[in-house]
Amino acid sequence: MELKAGQYVRHAKYGWGTIMDHDREQTLVCFRRIGIKRLQAGSATFVAIGGEASKRKPPVVTGTGRASGRSGSAR
Repeated sequence: MELKAGQYVRHAKYGWGTIMDHDREQTLVCFRRIGIKRLQAGSATFVAIGGEASKRKPPVVTGTGRASGRSGSAR
């Protein structure tokens, strides 16, 4: 499977993510729930999803597991 930066993927353990960088040895993915993860290319099992991620910066994941910078939610 040909992976490229900006591509959406689904990982069995980590869920939905966006490829940030990819080479023959490793893949850097920003997952929605856990943040950035560096995976070995041989052990990374993804399902590629059609299309590319938006050009926005990925959300920053805090220690609470929630993305910071979200607006519109009053508490």
